Amino acid sequence: MDRPLVITEDHDLLDDLLRVAAAAGAELDVAHVPAHARPYWNRAPLVVVGGDVADALAATGPPPRSRVFLATHTSEDPDTWRKCVAVGAQGVLELPAAERQLVDEFADAAEPSARSGSVVCVAGGRGGAGASVLAGSLALAASRQRVRTLLVDADPLGGGLDLLLGQEESDGARWSDLVAREGRVSHTALRAALPTFAGLTLLSFNRGEVDPIPAEAMRSVLEAGRRGFDLVVVDLPRHLDQAAVEALGRATTTLLVVTADVRGVLAAAQVLAGLRGHTGEVRAVVRSGVLNDDVVATSLGIPHGGSLPDQPRLAAALDRGDVPPLGRRTSLGRFCAAFLHELFGPDA
Repeated sequence: MDRPLVITEDHDLLDDLLRVAAAAGAELDVAHVPAHARPYWNRAPLVVVGGDVADALAATGPPPRSRVFLATHTSEDPDTWRKCVAVGAQGVLELPAAERQLVDEFADAAEPSARSGSVVCVAGGRGGAGASVLAGSLALAASRQRVRTLLVDADPLGGGLDLLLGQEESDGARWSDLVAREGRVSHTALRAALPTFAGLTLLSFNRGEVDPIPAEAMRSVLEAGRRGFDLVVVDLPRHLDQAAVEALGRATTTLLVVTADVRGVLAAAQVLAGLRGHTGEVRAVVRSGVLNDDVVATSLGIPHGGSLPDQPRLAAALDRGDVPPLGRRTSLGRFCAAFLHELFGPDA
C-alpha cells in the first residue's frame, strides 16, 4: 500500500511529522529533496511539503494533484501562502497548532479501505432488565457469523462486560488506558490494543473504582469502530452521561430492554424520555411478563423490536463464567439471528 509522502530538509519539522504520523498509525515515505519525490508524487495518498523546500519543489513543475499540504513552524510569515499556491497545496498546516488536523489526515491516508459500520446501542428499562446480556449476546452472535464486531462497555457501574463474557483476565487495553485520548484513533491500532476473542473485540472497564468516560474519548473510539468494524454494539447506562450521549448520536438503532410488567414499563418510560432527545429510532425488546408485548410497545409509543422469553439455565451459565448460550433453540439466539438478518441481510 502506498504511504503518505513528506518532502522536507528541515530535521525539526521532519521529527514532528514523524511523531504525528506515529500517533495516527501511519508510516511515511520521506524525500529530502524535491527530485527524490518524483516517483511517489502521483501515487502517495497524501503529500506534506515543508515550507523550506516549497520553492524548490515548485521549480520542478510537479503535476497538479489533490491532498497536498504545506507544513511549517513559522507562523505569520507573509510568504507562506505564496508558497502554498506555488506547490498547489490545498492548505497550510502550522505546527504545533495543526497537529490534530494532521493526525486526521495521516489516519485517513493510512486507512483507505475504511468501513462504515453500524452502531447499535442497548439500554435497560430498569436495573436487571438484561441489557448487558443482550448487548454481549448480540456482539458475540455477530462475531460468530464473521461480522467484524466491536463491543463497547459504556456503563461504569455495570459490573463489566469482560466478566459477563468470561474475559476478565484477557490481556489488552481498558477504558482507563484510553480516557485521555482526543482526536482520531486508528482503527487498526484500536483493534491491536483491545482484547479480542472468538473474533469479537471488547472495550470494557478495569476492576475497582472507575471514572466516567469523557465524551471526547467515546467519540474517538466510536469513529474508529465505525471505520474498522461492521458492527459496534454499545451497552449504555440507564442514567445518561456525556459518553452515552455521544454513542446515541451515532446509533443506527437503539434497543430498550423492557420487562413486561407495570413497574418495568413505567421505569422504561423514564429511560426512554432521556434517550429520545439524543437518538433517532428506539425499539422495545420485551422480556416476558404479565403484559402483552404489543401493549408494552404501544404504552411506550415505540416500535416492538422483538421478544425475549425467559431462557432456562441462563443465569446459572453466566455465574459459571460461560458465555451466553446462543443456539437456535434459545430465545437469545433466535433474537440475535433475526436482528442481524434485518441489519445485514441474508448473509449475516
